[in-house]
Amino acid sequence: MNINTIKKYLFHPKNVLMYLLRSGLFNGMSDENYLKIYYKLKFNKKLNLDNPQTFNEKVQWLKINDRNPYYTNFADKYEVKKIIEEKIGKKYVVPTIGVWDKFDDIDFDKLPNKFVIKCTHDSGSIIICKNKEEFDINSARKYINKCLKKNYYYHGREWVYKDVKPRIIIEDYLETSDGNLNDYKFFVFSGNVYCIQVDYDRFTDHHRNFYDTNWNYLPFTTCYPTNEKKYIEKPKKLDEVIDIVKKISKLMNDPKLLRIDFYITDTFIYFGEVTFYHGNRIRAIYARRMGQKIRGKDYITIL
Repeated sequence: MNINTIKKYLFHPKNVLMYLLRSGLFNGMSDENYLKIYYKLKFNKKLNLDNPQTFNEKVQWLKINDRNPYYTNFADKYEVKKIIEEKIGKKYVVPTIGVWDKFDDIDFDKLPNKFVIKCTHDSGSIIICKNKEEFDINSARKYINKCLKKNYYYHGREWVYKDVKPRIIIEDYLETSDGNLNDYKFFVFSGNVYCIQVDYDRFTDHHRNFYDTNWNYLPFTTCYPTNEKKYIEKPKKLDEVIDIVKKISKLMNDPKLLRIDFYITDTFIYFGEVTFYHGNRIRAIYARRMGQKIRGKDYITIL
């Protein structure tokens, strides 16, 4: 820990408590109490679980009150691929090169020149290899082994991750002729697709735009800047993907909130992942309009 980090925690008691929460010291605390403390630290106001109003509050309510054990299979990045392949179709699943319990069991000599490494039990632990000759295996080993030791559930009490077995999955590297592979994230409320988040320039200047199902630009964003002037063509296969998204939601009896991700080009449609609590949703900035839609009668009424 450098001197600036020490000062950050030393002079801000709130940061000390946040650090202790994330350190695992309070892992034995109930989910409800943990989320109340965490929310208070983030927003400086009480978490209303009796009558949640904002999107953030409603996501915390869902963490505690909507616990279908079947959801865990969809949070597991390996198991969900088997479900999609069986129920939706193999052509929509990114080819799997292999799955391992330990990093040292991977024989890199047998891997293609390009590939993607992921952990199956968490969110965000991804390593992209575009050239195996330049790939730093030791750094990858250190990072992946660190991820495998963590139970992702404890950070934000996203309970769907609690019982997912930590494994390593390696998939084909997806690429397009122009080198731009956009990530399309569909927000689904009780089986209805409300909006589509498009992430672009993710590894250079990460932006995201939101669109409705008719591909009208929506003037809000989350976490990353948006650009209304950025032209993003409506995917030719959008209707097909929306139909698939609804089918996936139906497999889980249409939960109140889902985010289902896809990679879409003119040549392929590939399922990405299912997320139950977009961004963990303990964030200081979020779209009011989306919160209103979640509260609205046309979509869901949580309580």
